[in-house]
Amino acid sequence: MNRRIWFGSLAILFTSYVLFAGMGDRKIRVLIVDGFSNHDWRQTTALIGGILAQTNLFEVAVSTAPQITNAADWAAWRPKFSDCDVVIQNCNDIGRGPKWPEPVKSDFENFVRAGGGVYIFHSAENAFAGWKEYERMVGLCWRKADYGASIRVNDDGTLVRIPPGTGGATSHGQRGDVLVTRLGDDPIHAGMPRAWLSPDMEVYYYARGPATNVQVLAYARDSKPGQGMLWPVEWTVSYGAGRVYVSTYGHVWKGDVQPASMRCAAVQTIIPRAVQWLAKKPVTIPVPADFPGTNAVSVRAEVIPPPVPPPAHSP
Repeated sequence: MNRRIWFGSLAILFTSYVLFAGMGDRKIRVLIVDGFSNHDWRQTTALIGGILAQTNLFEVAVSTAPQITNAADWAAWRPKFSDCDVVIQNCNDIGRGPKWPEPVKSDFENFVRAGGGVYIFHSAENAFAGWKEYERMVGLCWRKADYGASIRVNDDGTLVRIPPGTGGATSHGQRGDVLVTRLGDDPIHAGMPRAWLSPDMEVYYYARGPATNVQVLAYARDSKPGQGMLWPVEWTVSYGAGRVYVSTYGHVWKGDVQPASMRCAAVQTIIPRAVQWLAKKPVTIPVPADFPGTNAVSVRAEVIPPPVPPPAHSP
């Protein structure tokens, strides 16, 4: 009897090991959602895919919103958030884009609330004014002065909460080489220097929203003449059981070709590290030898975008 119990226990342990090993070896499933933005969303998606492909750790799919909202395709568009580990949100409706359909919004909320990870990529932080749950996920959005609270950073790294109506609306100064300073220690930035230069970067000031459950990871000084205050440029938000990461890295304007903002060694390190963290996996991407310091930017050769995967959405 003891021998039978021993062999039975061994079989259970072996099966558990195989299942655990299989889960550990599986690539992180990433879904990029795009289709409209005041930025070049097509090139942005391609460059994100190219950066992630370099690591061989991610399986990337793309769900592109239909371009005509009064067509049957729009009503049938339902990205399968539940089939992925992390969503990279690359839609921005400012000035030209539609709101997501209500079923898509509900699916997205449920995905994050249940434990999914979301990367709010650059101008997606601007998106969907009035969608309260999205604004809770993002924490600090591009909004008018009276829309919500803002957060700035003192020179000593302490945070100052700015109430609605105090200060201005969200905006940014000229892009340029920006000194980014990380605040505290977190898994995404482990092993990185305390500060580094990032090229062609925008620093948003007076980003506003609910500003709850926000952890500021890094900050930088704005370039507005006569202002020059410190503001968050990377932060995370907890939403239900899910994780959200937001940053202003990765500006890709229409007409830009392989911009330095996406070829920065720091940005190319942080993007896959953030995705690993969002998927609740160990952050294993190493800090490379060409990671920038405080004296000069580190801009790599062109990103080679991978073949564009077929659309992931289906009715």
